[in-house]
Amino acid sequence: MKRHLIGIGGVGMSALATALVRLGDEVTGADRTLGTPNIRFLESLGIRVYPDDGSGIDDSTDEVVVSTAIEDDNPGLRRAKELGIPVAHRAAALARALSGHKLVAVAGTCGKSTVTAMLGHVLQECGLDPLCVNGANVPGWEGAVRFGRGEYAVAEVDESDKSLVAFKPYAAIVTNASADHYSKEEMDEVFDAFVKECAGPVVDGRLSGISGCEADTSLPGRHNRENAALALRMALALGCDEATARAALLSFRGVERRLQRIDSACAGAPAVYDDYAHNPEKLHAMWTTLAEKYPRGVCAVWRPHGYAPLRKMKDALADMFAETVRPQDRLLLLPVYDAGGTTDRTINSDALLAALYERGQKRAEIVGNLDMAYEWCAAHKDGYECFVTCGARDPGLPELAKRLSAM
Repeated sequence: MKRHLIGIGGVGMSALATALVRLGDEVTGADRTLGTPNIRFLESLGIRVYPDDGSGIDDSTDEVVVSTAIEDDNPGLRRAKELGIPVAHRAAALARALSGHKLVAVAGTCGKSTVTAMLGHVLQECGLDPLCVNGANVPGWEGAVRFGRGEYAVAEVDESDKSLVAFKPYAAIVTNASADHYSKEEMDEVFDAFVKECAGPVVDGRLSGISGCEADTSLPGRHNRENAALALRMALALGCDEATARAALLSFRGVERRLQRIDSACAGAPAVYDDYAHNPEKLHAMWTTLAEKYPRGVCAVWRPHGYAPLRKMKDALADMFAETVRPQDRLLLLPVYDAGGTTDRTINSDALLAALYERGQKRAEIVGNLDMAYEWCAAHKDGYECFVTCGARDPGLPELAKRLSAM
């Protein structure tokens, strides 16, 4: 089949595109932004990527695939409707692509990309050769995909739009549940329904006796030891040798943009990390892990990934930062990442800064753009042991981390 993916540059869509190509489909795509690392990687696979104007869709297109982020007035979506081409959601397309495997689905509010990659690596080292589709790029994989020929597939599934219900997995991991896109109560209901139909093992991090368990891993932080424990439990439930599985967790190389260390070009320079953290729980885990490692000071550059999430999480973010940012630390707030489309833009990072000041947290300030963030960090590079860029969606954040590593 020839499938056209709208918004193909996003990590979820690019992972689907890679999996479809490896499974034998012809794939094209469209994106608002061309020339990004993800787009260049897809083009290296032979995928032609068009501007997001509908020009990549014609009578030879069998199906158009979209995510929840694609609005009804998208030119490609309008073009598909004009030509009568079927439209599928990304989750449905991925579920269909993985239907020939025993699917182990990884869900949860936090940690699912890391757990997916950990489990994929463990199953690989234990000889099961899984097909893996993650929500983040993994060193040694084809972007976010590991193409294996074994009976198992491991995939991260998304709760942010409840599209995880498109999957009917054999086995499942739920890492945790907290208020993010929905209330915790609503998320628990979604996850309860999700795991209910699994015929195989379920490892549920929400349950007492499982939550708080830890296993040794190559990655820093208690949250990563908890992630490793979830991956280990599932691997053992699938029949893996325990000694081999534990050794695999110690050889795991991590996930891109998940507390990823960016090597410095200068001896004696501050450490630099890049992280995807964008909600209070993830940001707290990131900051406390770095604070333990770098007691003399951490400077974080953070961009909220959307106006609606900032509006929903503002008070929780303010409470977390007020508690977590130490006197020797600094928080640089970038304006909200604007992905375009129709949205309420009446809130921005200055509202969060005001909430922090109300709570007595004065170790934060606004920086207008990525260049200004770099200039601030370069001017203060001797004042902090560690710099970290963090936030979802903005492709400029990992690029900023690379610039900071060369200060």
